[in-house]
Amino acid sequence: MELVILLIITVFVITYRKNTGDNVYKFFATQAANVYNKYAPYSFKKVREKTKELGQEYTAKQYAAQVALFAGVAGGITYMYFYSILWAIFYATAAVLFIPYLAYLRCNRVYKEFVFEQIQIYTTNVIMEFNTTQSFVKSLEGVRDSGILEDPVLSDVKIMIDMSYENGSIDDSINYFNQKYPYYMVKNMHQLFLQITKEGARDSGEALENMSMDIDALVEGVYRDQMDRRNFHKRFITFGMVLYLLVMVMQFLLGTENYIELIEIWYVKFILHGIILINTYFLLDGEKYYNGELGVE
Repeated sequence: MELVILLIITVFVITYRKNTGDNVYKFFATQAANVYNKYAPYSFKKVREKTKELGQEYTAKQYAAQVALFAGVAGGITYMYFYSILWAIFYATAAVLFIPYLAYLRCNRVYKEFVFEQIQIYTTNVIMEFNTTQSFVKSLEGVRDSGILEDPVLSDVKIMIDMSYENGSIDDSINYFNQKYPYYMVKNMHQLFLQITKEGARDSGEALENMSMDIDALVEGVYRDQMDRRNFHKRFITFGMVLYLLVMVMQFLLGTENYIELIEIWYVKFILHGIILINTYFLLDGEKYYNGELGVE
């Protein structure tokens, strides 16, 4: 145990000596950024950049605090399970390794929420523009030039306009957008515009008004679902942490000395490792659900 602690201190001292004049924290942050830039998938880099633009990406200090929190909590809990520094270090390291995956889930959620807001703006304003222009392509141009859309939706609207002029019809451009953003409100709105374009614009006002009301109802439902998920997430994390700490109840019932004797038995250790792994999977699955689909696809 003492040897492990001395090795950790030695690594820290050597790192500090090799980076004289630099903040050690800054050194580790730089190294982590280099690893990220080398190995992160392009799609995740794109999502993370948009998250940064929205001001919702964690800073380096926040990630450092997250590392310290995960390592401290995981190490403390597993030490109470096994009374072993080696196992505490192992699980603390494993917990830190999950941080990139959690960052991936969170950035994806932020990005999906942003895209959904943009789609809401797109559908609502195309309907409003159509009431004035009575032309789907002109409506797209009006939304494009209004300055209310951002990339990536703005770029795809521009592609739709170009495709419509090149092909002389809106069918291919609508199919392109539907595949890129397979939301119910997008498909339903586009289907309505196809019918209006092919059958004529007579009596379209009422249909568009009903479509607009349907979009508002769907958006309200999605935002309500997001609130419910946030509330669920808080309760879920609390419940998961309580499950980890049930070992304290066992120690209280058996007594610390009897518990230490018990965990010397190999199958008891096996069961304790299984409890940690199953509960960890339970928490990760909950995080995946919380950061998953918005329920509008």
